[in-house]
Amino acid sequence: MRIVGVIDIGKTNAKVAAVDLDRFEEIAVRKTANGVVGSDPYPHFDVERLWAFVLESLKALQAEHPLEAISITTHGATAVVLDEAGALALPVLDYEFGGPDTLSEDYERIRPPFAETGSARLPMGLNVGAQLFWQQQTFPDAFDRVSTILTYAQYWTFRLTGVRVNELTSLGCHTDLWNPTAASFSTLVESQGWGHLFAPVRKANEIVGPLLPEHCAATGIPAGTPIYCGIHDSNASLLPHLLTRQAPFSVVSTGTWVVMLAVGADRVALDEHRDTLINVNALGDPVPSARFMGGRAFSLLVGDNAPSASFEDEQAVIAAGHMLLPSVPAGSGPFPSATARWTMDETELTPGGKVAAVSFHLALMTATCLDLIGARGEIVVEGPFAANAAYLRMLQAATGRPVLADSQNVTGTSLGAASLVDGSQVRTGVRAFAGPVPDIFVRYAKDWCTLTKRHVQQGDGGQQR
Repeated sequence: MRIVGVIDIGKTNAKVAAVDLDRFEEIAVRKTANGVVGSDPYPHFDVERLWAFVLESLKALQAEHPLEAISITTHGATAVVLDEAGALALPVLDYEFGGPDTLSEDYERIRPPFAETGSARLPMGLNVGAQLFWQQQTFPDAFDRVSTILTYAQYWTFRLTGVRVNELTSLGCHTDLWNPTAASFSTLVESQGWGHLFAPVRKANEIVGPLLPEHCAATGIPAGTPIYCGIHDSNASLLPHLLTRQAPFSVVSTGTWVVMLAVGADRVALDEHRDTLINVNALGDPVPSARFMGGRAFSLLVGDNAPSASFEDEQAVIAAGHMLLPSVPAGSGPFPSATARWTMDETELTPGGKVAAVSFHLALMTATCLDLIGARGEIVVEGPFAANAAYLRMLQAATGRPVLADSQNVTGTSLGAASLVDGSQVRTGVRAFAGPVPDIFVRYAKDWCTLTKRHVQQGDGGQQR
């Protein structure tokens, strides 16, 4: 296989890319925004619009770069419930919808302990088990029609092949549905009688089937083109490093969520109240992880078209003492109960200065999360933050460990998904951050930790680093 088509559906944006395995890089990309439909019965993803985009994109890419295989990666925290005919029994719930919280007390009584699943109790629909429980209790007639429960990446595999499967990395990402130590479904699945609804579990790199004939006709992709099972996006970012790098190391996958995965970490007690968890990687192994909504915070605070911060901007922010203390947005991450606060009036900052200050905040949140999961060794940054020098510089200052980044690719998820087709071609292409890291950055990081500890203690009683 040389050219792989990758369907890459993130929470904010979706894309379809052609990946050249010989060069191990994206050679063509189609993108669209991934919006949420706010109408009844609850906010949900517009999967039919996404499906039309996928088919249109595959057709365009096939005309430019004939595809020899297709792989899929998507965000987590999402399950799809199908009826016997393969149609949606209920819309695909947006995990940021607060509906499941209305039954949180009832759900708390039935969910397995953190020690069993490595899955922290999260708000809204961030635990897939909470989504399914809420749907079952709120829409019992519709849920009675459910024939199959699929993880999200494998829903798109189903649309392409007609074959219903589930997959380990998607089941193992804070769902409450999986026991990573036993490599089996959790007691929640049995107690709720859902076991028979879950499609068989396959490995991410297995071929599920060929592209259906009607989709071959619509896209021009040849009959028999294999469709691979697919993978959770954070694990897609991790996979090339698993295949090429010696432990210990950690990968920081940046996007709407910043997700940290520590390979070869120190054994530490994970704190489920600080958004730490156990993921399951593509090889089936448990990986201590942590997360916060860093990409969302960056967009909220400075916008998506913010200017880059210069080194002079960074130095000016440090000299003036501008700091953003956690958390934006509230409710998740290592300080879920803390309310964000600037140490000085942020309106005094230049546009570049505000980008620097926000980038520092995100780097220090990342360093906090890495500490919480016992991360050791090199830190590899994937995705949009890999091109943010202020973020990389402060992350190195805060951790004292080498920081590597790949600023050539906007996201590592597509390349990771392509690695499922042929892992022998993987080249990560990351380089060590080579910018200066003056002592003033190290002192700033220590001061931020001190002020954050005080801020959290004096605020809402959240946890501290």
